[in-house]
Amino acid sequence: MRRPRIGVKQLFKKYACYLSICLLAAPFVACADEPLPPLQTLPTPPAQMPVEPQSPLQAVLIGLPQACPAIAAQLSGPALAQLQAFYQQQDWLPVWASESGRLPALRAQLQLLADDGLNPKRYPVAVNPPQDGELCADIDISRFYLQALQDLHFGRLLQSHFEPLWHADDTPRDRQAELLAIAVPGLHDITAAFDLARPRLAQYQSLRHLYASQRLQALPHWQAVGNGPLLRPAMEDKRVPELAQRLFNEGYLTHVTGTPGNAYEGVLVEAVKSFQANHSLQADGVVGPGTIAELNISPLTRREQLRVNLERFRWLAQDMEPNGLLVNVAAAELTLYQGGVPVWQTRTQVGRAERQTPLLKSRVTRLTLNPTWTVPPTIWKEDKLPAIRKDQTFLSRQNLQVLDAHGQPLAAADIDWDNPGNIMLRQEAGPRNPLGQLVIRFPNPFAVYLHDTPSKALFDKGPRAFSSGCVRVEHPMQLRDLLLTPAERTRTDTLLATGSTHEFRLSAPVPILMTYWTAQVGKDGQVRYAPDIYSRDSALLAGLDGAH
Repeated sequence: MRRPRIGVKQLFKKYACYLSICLLAAPFVACADEPLPPLQTLPTPPAQMPVEPQSPLQAVLIGLPQACPAIAAQLSGPALAQLQAFYQQQDWLPVWASESGRLPALRAQLQLLADDGLNPKRYPVAVNPPQDGELCADIDISRFYLQALQDLHFGRLLQSHFEPLWHADDTPRDRQAELLAIAVPGLHDITAAFDLARPRLAQYQSLRHLYASQRLQALPHWQAVGNGPLLRPAMEDKRVPELAQRLFNEGYLTHVTGTPGNAYEGVLVEAVKSFQANHSLQADGVVGPGTIAELNISPLTRREQLRVNLERFRWLAQDMEPNGLLVNVAAAELTLYQGGVPVWQTRTQVGRAERQTPLLKSRVTRLTLNPTWTVPPTIWKEDKLPAIRKDQTFLSRQNLQVLDAHGQPLAAADIDWDNPGNIMLRQEAGPRNPLGQLVIRFPNPFAVYLHDTPSKALFDKGPRAFSSGCVRVEHPMQLRDLLLTPAERTRTDTLLATGSTHEFRLSAPVPILMTYWTAQVGKDGQVRYAPDIYSRDSALLAGLDGAH
């Protein structure tokens, strides 16, 4: 049987009663988790006049499951609370009536979300403004208005569900207040509301502009390049023609010409180097498995990669500060920002896939000069212990000292290496120390940090996923100079010259954000890709394409 429709006036009277009861009970419900004082000290509750809903719309929102069941079924508790807060600031009045003229502007802005990599069909607002009394229609439009602004500003997906980022400052943000600060004034200028919600981050704006252009064009076409042995400059290979055609199709060559004997030389080698540089690979012109893999990623996947990283930059915009260090783990790069502008960049080495560098936001607070290295538990169990069991001279060759749980030295010969117990390995400061001359430290629960390294040659590789989670910095002393005052630099030079280990605290902590993205637009307007070293893009794309 069809459920009889409840009239607005009937609903208004019904929920006026419900609201009065709720308000009378509120002082007791709000303190339900707190211990009650002794009976004799309980104050007498002041008499309260019954409070009625201020408008029919407020009554509908209170009784949404009965008044608008289709809408209520789509709303979570926080989303309903957000709607109520939104309408409260409108004095509980409808906002999308035809005389307001807002709906056409909203529909236009929702269509433009396609340029942001968001699907406008996710926000199916009505074609015509609601007529008098159509409160459910007004509420429905408002929920899509708020949802669109939220997705655009904070991200369509929860970062914590896909690529969690740990924060040293765990103070919760009032996202509802942030959103309403955009949405409520935005009713006077819908276009301005969407512009304000859209991240102003330079990475976001440039990538959005590129994606907006590409999505309207036909996808390019290129054939896969076959696998085979390493192809070095001056060699001959039957794959040379297909390699040349592939690079021509993406614009790395202006024309395709054959070479005698399929020789790999000249402009084709330079085109490969350019391709490698734009894909965070070692730009040496050697065509190996890594270069082949990047060449054979399809045009559609490349375009979708832009959309995935627009979502990441929506997340990044929430944590980016004008001054501080930004580490892109995927590209293995560190950039120093001052006044919102990148002023210095260097290459890094990051955690390999089985020991990933964590994503986090913290503040650099101190330096360790001439550091010792205490072997982390994972490296101790998985790397060092098996090597010691094979050959105990490994300890002396690696300059490793055995310590008990209290830091006291132990003789390696006295240890049962099949059951070593609670011991540690430590390497003294010196040129062979894995941490080099300098460690840059910041609070985090992962025991990771930035540091110098003797493995300088690995910075020329690409991708640079070689560490056990920490971030190795190519030019750590230059970074030190940028983080410290002139007086602090002089003092640390003196301490470094002693050869002894010293802890040095920064007078002004510096924000650091370690995050992950695989595509961005360079100053030349070209896309620069980073290999998805932790295989995260596909899950994020599936989330963006999901129904919810």
